[in-house]
Amino acid sequence: MSGRFTRAVAAVAAAAVSIFALTACDTSDSENEESKKLFGYQALGELRTTNSGTLEGATDLAEQLSVRLYPGVYVPGPSGQMIPNTDLVTTQVLPSDQRKVIYTLSDAAVFSDGTPVTCSDFLLTFTAGHYPSMFGSHMPLFDDTEELSCTPGSKEFTLTFKEKRGARWRGLFDAGTVLPAHAVAAKLGKSVEELDSDLQSNDFSRLKPIGDVWRHGFSLAEFDPALQVSFGPFKIAEVGERGEVTLVANEHYYGDAPQTPEMVIWPGSADSGELAEDEALRIGDLRQTSPAWHDVDAEGNRLSVDSQIGELTESLTFPLVGMWAFHENRQAFAKCVDPRAVAKASSDVAGIDVPVTPLHVLPHADPLSARVKDVAASNLDVDIEGASVLSGTEIRIGYPYPDARFAAMVESIRRTCEPAGITVKDVTEGGKTLADLPRAEYDEWGNETWTDGAADVILHATDPMREFPSANNRAQELGALRAQEGHLWKQLPSIPLAAQPRTFAVDGAVRNVVPYTGLAGIGWNMDRWQLNTETTPAEK
Repeated sequence: MSGRFTRAVAAVAAAAVSIFALTACDTSDSENEESKKLFGYQALGELRTTNSGTLEGATDLAEQLSVRLYPGVYVPGPSGQMIPNTDLVTTQVLPSDQRKVIYTLSDAAVFSDGTPVTCSDFLLTFTAGHYPSMFGSHMPLFDDTEELSCTPGSKEFTLTFKEKRGARWRGLFDAGTVLPAHAVAAKLGKSVEELDSDLQSNDFSRLKPIGDVWRHGFSLAEFDPALQVSFGPFKIAEVGERGEVTLVANEHYYGDAPQTPEMVIWPGSADSGELAEDEALRIGDLRQTSPAWHDVDAEGNRLSVDSQIGELTESLTFPLVGMWAFHENRQAFAKCVDPRAVAKASSDVAGIDVPVTPLHVLPHADPLSARVKDVAASNLDVDIEGASVLSGTEIRIGYPYPDARFAAMVESIRRTCEPAGITVKDVTEGGKTLADLPRAEYDEWGNETWTDGAADVILHATDPMREFPSANNRAQELGALRAQEGHLWKQLPSIPLAAQPRTFAVDGAVRNVVPYTGLAGIGWNMDRWQLNTETTPAEK
């Protein structure tokens, strides 16, 4: 980070740190010296991919890893601010009924292999957003866009929106969605000019190979260092046998170097207690609100563990094809879902009271939500008679990873839907993502095929500001927001249920940690973290 962007982030972080007190303590020795070598951060997800624009990445909150590998045009602040990433790009909005935004990339912005960041990287993201079935993408805000002009190698491009659309344009090109077009082209044996031509062709036979690399090439199970070059302060050095991802400083980064030049990101499934005991856990976005391994009354606790109500909404997302693509079926199912009971089930396991969050278009904590909630209020009551039109139907629900709290939420739905004759089945097993829903796919000739999917609906955390192309969260747009919320409760692409509880573990010796409960999580500014000891980062 540098310049105005650095000052903006520093000011936000300084204010937030004063609110969130960290417990200072001495760091004790550990028998497992190997695991102490690197600063450790545990994310919520399974670290399946660094591409947060895919179906898998969107479900898995991949942004928690990729936020400082592929920074967004706007960086999330800890209180929901949208901080312009002026190190990377500046924007200029041309107001009219058909909104246009001119993006100018910094001349200094390059990838970790030294290749300049250009409009081609953004054209790749734009195309993926426009062809969700072909690319396996989940970037709903691109439905507002119409065209992206790009000359290969250019540091400037213009994004044009559909008429009277694009109010949430700042959420486009979010963290983890702008990927190296030149590396994708090389993987396909093409030049960037050829790739750009393919992306602008609307030809399925030319788009499908690109879509395959875009979707699967950034998987961490088969890490490809030539493909996964970054343009953030970190780059990936390696992926370990336990799914952990080692990050090192990107020597080509055009902003300030990371305060901690090497760290390990652990998947949420790793044993947090074991990591904490070995001092391999410095910061954690934990799955458990009251982990058994943490004794809050123990003297000299190195870690503080605190839970809070997060800003994301846990929702049930339906597929776009098959039986549950019909809004009449979704509406009938919704009549037996009791969001109040679901929120209580979540609260009972979490140990903190999470509120019902009935809105699609706004986060529950947004000041405007109180003026929109009445639009959704009538949909919160259970109507067994109305749901009984689906009597004899089975619906399979999955969620991103095995979790007692998610299981309790599904069990609550099962109990309230049983009287309507609807069978609710938990099919999570090792974890399910939006990619496990029934979906349409296209071959290179444009022929559509359907996959049945391993689940009918996915329970996962969503950001209403990213999930729905809607009006902006401004008082002047209240009428539009209310109308859009009413429309979404009729169409029901998803059922919003309850706020997501979040639990953070923070080592008292780490500076500049600012908890954040949005998509990027506490790691939104991980390049500013600094352990206040002489032993970290350790020599390898």
